[in-house]
Amino acid sequence: MRQSPLLNRPGAVPNAVGDPDEPVPAHYGDPLREQRLLVGGAAVTALARDVVVVSGPDRLSWLTTLSSQVLTGLVPGDGGVETLILDAHGHIAHALAALDDGRTLRLVTEAGRGAALAEHLQRMRFMLRVEVAAAGDLAVLAAMGGGADALDGAARRVRLARLGGGAGSDPAGPDAADPDAADRGGPGAWRDPWPGVVPGGTSYDVGLARAHPGASWRAGLVIVPVDAVGEVVDDFLADGPGRALAGSLAWEALRIEAGRPRWAREVDERTIPHELDWLRTAVHLTKGCYPGQETIARTLNLGRPPRRLTILQLDGLTGRLPAPGAVVRLGERAVGSVTSVARHHELGPMALALLRRSAPVDAALTVDAAEEAGPGSAGAGPGGGSGAAARVDAVQEPLVCPDGKAQASPAQRPGAGLRKSLLH
Repeated sequence: MRQSPLLNRPGAVPNAVGDPDEPVPAHYGDPLREQRLLVGGAAVTALARDVVVVSGPDRLSWLTTLSSQVLTGLVPGDGGVETLILDAHGHIAHALAALDDGRTLRLVTEAGRGAALAEHLQRMRFMLRVEVAAAGDLAVLAAMGGGADALDGAARRVRLARLGGGAGSDPAGPDAADPDAADRGGPGAWRDPWPGVVPGGTSYDVGLARAHPGASWRAGLVIVPVDAVGEVVDDFLADGPGRALAGSLAWEALRIEAGRPRWAREVDERTIPHELDWLRTAVHLTKGCYPGQETIARTLNLGRPPRRLTILQLDGLTGRLPAPGAVVRLGERAVGSVTSVARHHELGPMALALLRRSAPVDAALTVDAAEEAGPGSAGAGPGGGSGAAARVDAVQEPLVCPDGKAQASPAQRPGAGLRKSLLH
């Protein structure tokens, strides 16, 4: 995987080898401070993401037929959409942030997934007027709140300076030769819709009478050439007081607080979108057929997702953290597993976990953990090093209705009245 240029910045500490965020810095010395700066819009971070570019006049209608979301209405500067590519059984194969500039569609996926995504799309081209390529020369930067607008502004200024100077590559992508590029200002920033319910979507929070924990999540991404990362970051840092770099640990802690699913962490080979409440932002329920659509509709109308995503507030007094994949237990019985874990600057240790739908929401749970590594373990992930087996107490903050019902689910299973009449 391509390494971020920000790993060469002073104080950058790498993630562990094999971690999904290995290509980007874990932190710059103080992950908790970096979280606070991100929340305040005063920090920028590099995300471990790949970009695939799709060009040609059929690109938006074509991707609409292949994915779970409607892309045909995308226009430059609209903030883009989120979409999923599912397999025939409704399992999540790719999760994408999609952004169009009027000529080229950019698809942001997990680091190391770009080639597989491009290969899949190439197989589905048929006779349509589209071209697909994994863009190894593009990188993704991110910020939150007002920082997302500032980062977008920095990317635009660098882009226009490069276009005006005639040197270097175009920070918005491969269309630098486009004579209208400067007027359009590039694709703009992708605005994360989480946790809103987008048109055509629904939420799985029936009966959860509380504000969504991600209500304050305001994230934005910009796509820039790898060789422009330093320029965009420096412009962002110079454009306001107290700005700084943040690492992946800070970004992940805020993502976990918001209950925001991520493909590299929350998805396994059998995950369907309902389990992660991903119908909020990435699925259009009435858009028509696409691979996996039958599972989406059947589970919504007839079934119940077998698992549910939850936030776990962890006991911080033990000095231990679980690692992703750690078993979650009700007594001695395994009822799920941890998918993401972090130390939050205000809430302390917390995690996301996928639990069996039958696990009671008010049950006292424990999570398998290990003795945490010392602070000198620079390359360690959020779970630290290995040590004596232990358990950490955990309290749930449910994200998905334990009854497995969405706001758009029917009040009763379709056909229930017919079956009742036949029995009598």
